Amino acid sequence: MIVQHFPLVIRYPSRKGAKPLWEELYEDHYKELVSYGTRMSGSKELAEDLVQETFVKALMNTETVEDLSHSKRRAWLYRTFKNLFFDRYRRAVLENEYKQSLQPEYLEDHGIQEIENAMLLQSIEPQDRAIFQLRYFDGYTAEEISQMMNLPPGTVRSKLSRSRKLLKQNLER
Repeated sequence: MIVQHFPLVIRYPSRKGAKPLWEELYEDHYKELVSYGTRMSGSKELAEDLVQETFVKALMNTETVEDLSHSKRRAWLYRTFKNLFFDRYRRAVLENEYKQSLQPEYLEDHGIQEIENAMLLQSIEPQDRAIFQLRYFDGYTAEEISQMMNLPPGTVRSKLSRSRKLLKQNLER
């Protein structure tokens, strides 16, 4: 087995008294990434794990992240988080957790309406669900979401429209 060692070089801003870049990144984005990830995955623990992996990737790509503007750093973090989430999703981790959540003990502990709402959101494709949650739960615009997810704004708007229609159809059933 080959083990790679990555140099973790943390460069400090040249401005006297300024915070280190990584401290600033963490303070600015940790909570919102965990919140986004919790809504996306339904699990705060999984979200925290993925956010930690996201920051490790940022450290491993120091030079890339360092050269980005504030908004592009944020978009880079969201895109990296999203990719890590989908990697886990493809490995069926989320599917197993979701099946476990339908056990009778879970139903006793949670309200039926909450479960129905979660099931409605689960009917949307993961990427569309993430876009829907960013727009309607977090209040981001289609343009901001397009930057975060590296998609054209028109695609974001069409995915939002499709998600609304699908949710409406499922509510009417």
